[in-house]
Amino acid sequence: MANARDIAEPVFRLVDVTRVFRTGKVAVHALRGVTLSLNEGEVVVLLGASGSGKSTLLNILGGLDLPTDGQVFFRDRNLTRASDGDLTRFRREHVGFVFQFYNLVPSLTARENVALVTEIARNPMTPEEALDMVGLGPRMDHFPSELSGGEQQRVAIARAIAKRPEVLLCDEPTGALDSKTGVQVLEALCAVNRNLGTATVLITHNADIQRIAHRVVVLADGRITRDEVNPDRVAPSQVSW
Repeated sequence: MANARDIAEPVFRLVDVTRVFRTGKVAVHALRGVTLSLNEGEVVVLLGASGSGKSTLLNILGGLDLPTDGQVFFRDRNLTRASDGDLTRFRREHVGFVFQFYNLVPSLTARENVALVTEIARNPMTPEEALDMVGLGPRMDHFPSELSGGEQQRVAIARAIAKRPEVLLCDEPTGALDSKTGVQVLEALCAVNRNLGTATVLITHNADIQRIAHRVVVLADGRITRDEVNPDRVAPSQVSW
């Protein structure tokens, strides 16, 4: 793979973002003053131990949560001032989510699972286009029970990208997969980034996956401890499992 490419304008800007969860008198500081920009067209891998703040950061980027303090901007929109309805529209129109567990509807085919999104999106690709993009054109009429774990995850990716999101947020998308199927999922994510220009943020516990990224951001105890461009990107097939 080529070295990091020139990146366009920021999609997200986080300024001194803090997130505190309170249970009774106990306060848990999940994020502590995080300042970060995420740009158009780049793949960013988030690394860090459990409890470092990765998932909280992803949830704030996706409009699933709001910071306790600080500012979050999506382009020129201040998400920290958005209403619940505004955040719902933001998620529906701009963000695709991929999680460790596929959350497919078992009674629907791959095509029908993707159609759940295309039927409500503003300018979607067809389910067939989305499934072709992740290499599942020949399997689109199969049910989840007829698909491998990697294939099910690629259906989940197709569902997430079918609405042409500007941002794709992935929380441990290869966490439940073996090396072969994990590489196939990473290849699908890279193809989406390459073909659609979708900014992609990927949480992983496999540190070697950082080698596919344009940038690597490391968190510890709710703070960013490293944020750097990856000078030597590799193809997913070169990632160690």
